[in-house]
Amino acid sequence: MSAVYKARLPVVGKLVALKLLAPHPHLSQLLGNAEIERRFIAEAKTMGKLRHPNLAELLDFDRHDGRPFFTMEYYCHNLGLVMGEGIRAEIPSRVLSLDRVLRYSRQMLLGLSRLHRAGVVHRDIKPFNLLITDQDQVKICDFGCSRLRGEFFKEHGGIVVGSPYYAAPEQERHPEDVDARADVYSAGVVIHRMLTGLLPGEREARPSEIHPDADTHWDDFVARALAQGREERFPSAQSMLEAVDDLEIRWARRKGELCSGLDLGMMDLGQTGAARPPLRSDPIKVGSAEACDSFSCDALGRPLMHFRHDFVYQPHLDTVFDRGTGLLWQRSGSPDPLEWTEAQAYIDALNSLNHGGVSCWRLPTVPELFTLLSPYSFSREDCVGAPFEMGKKRFWSADRRSFTAAWYVDAELGFAGWGDFTCRCDVRGVCRAKGKPV
Repeated sequence: MSAVYKARLPVVGKLVALKLLAPHPHLSQLLGNAEIERRFIAEAKTMGKLRHPNLAELLDFDRHDGRPFFTMEYYCHNLGLVMGEGIRAEIPSRVLSLDRVLRYSRQMLLGLSRLHRAGVVHRDIKPFNLLITDQDQVKICDFGCSRLRGEFFKEHGGIVVGSPYYAAPEQERHPEDVDARADVYSAGVVIHRMLTGLLPGEREARPSEIHPDADTHWDDFVARALAQGREERFPSAQSMLEAVDDLEIRWARRKGELCSGLDLGMMDLGQTGAARPPLRSDPIKVGSAEACDSFSCDALGRPLMHFRHDFVYQPHLDTVFDRGTGLLWQRSGSPDPLEWTEAQAYIDALNSLNHGGVSCWRLPTVPELFTLLSPYSFSREDCVGAPFEMGKKRFWSADRRSFTAAWYVDAELGFAGWGDFTCRCDVRGVCRAKGKPV
C-alpha cells in the first residue's frame, strides 16, 4: 500500500523515515483508491494521537503531487536484522541472550499495552516492525494493518492482513473480528523466535530444549501465548507482561546460582597459541557474499572460533590490554553512538589527546572485534563484571561493505552485521601494543 524511504529533512538535516502512499495496481482494483487513502490517513492518525517510549513517533503529514505521505522516526536497526531473519522466514535465525529476550519482550509488551488501552489492535507484530533505537530500545512501527475498537470494514477475500507465521489463526480466517489477543499471539511468535531461532511448530522445538538458559517455565509461557484458541491465551498484553516479570525474577535468581557455582578458571576458553590465525589489522571492503570467508563466520555472521581472553584492566589509562592477542583496547569507547563517518574523527581525537599514553589508535577490523566475543551465552563477566564499560553493544569496524556501508559487530549477541554510514554504532579504539602494558 505504501513505500518507505530514508529521507533527510531540509535545513536541519535530520534523518527520517518517509512513508508515501503507493498502492499496487492490484490492490487499487480490489479496494479502490479512495478506500486505500482512507486507511493510509487512518494509520497516520493512529500514530499521531499516541505517545509512548515504545511506539514510533509520527513527525509530520503532507501531500506530494496529491499523494499523502508522513514522516516518522528513523532507526537503522530492527529486531529482524538483530535476529538475522531473512526473506525466507523458515530459515533459522540467531538465538538471543536471555537478558535481551527479557528486555525486548518487556518493551514490546509495554508498547502493545499502550495501543490496547487506546483501543488499537496492531495486527502485524513481527520482528521487522520492531525498531531498535541507538539506545537498544524497542519501538513498534507500521500501523498499516491496525484496527481501532468500534471501527469495522469488511476485508476483501483476496487480501491477507498481517504476516505469514506471525498472524494469529483467527486473524487469517476473520481479520476484521480480532481483538488484543491476536497481538498476544504475534508477540508470542516473536518471543519464541528470539529464544529458539525457529518458528513455532518447527521440529517441535521448546525453548528449554534449545536455549541454554531457558527453563520449562519459558515453555509454559510460550505455549500459553501461542494457544490456537484465543480464549486460552493471555487475555491482554498487560497480563503477558506480568508473566514476563515473573520470568525475569526467576532468571535473576538463576544467575545468582550460576555465579555462586561458577568455576571462573574454566570460562572463556578459546583458541590460543599456534593454532590461532593471524589477525588482520588493515581495513578491507567486502560484500555480503564474501563476508563468511573474509571474516571466518557462519551465514548469520557468528565467528567460527573464539579467542581466549587474558585481559589486563588499566583503570588509570582507561585501557584494557589483551595479553592473548597483543591488542590494546580503549575501555570506555565513544560516549554516544556515532555515524561511521564520525567514527574516524573520534579516533583522531583519541590520538591527538594521546589517550592512554599512546597515539596509535584506529578503528578495529571485524576479526579484531571478534576476539572480544565469548562463546558462552552466560559468561564470567556476568558474575565478576566486564573489563569494558557496560551498556555498549554494537561497534563500528574499519571494514566497509560498499562505498556507502560498513560492518559492525554486536558484542552481546556475537555477530557481524552491516549498516549504511548514517547508522549509529558505538566506537572503541584499538592499538597494537608495543611492549608490556603500563
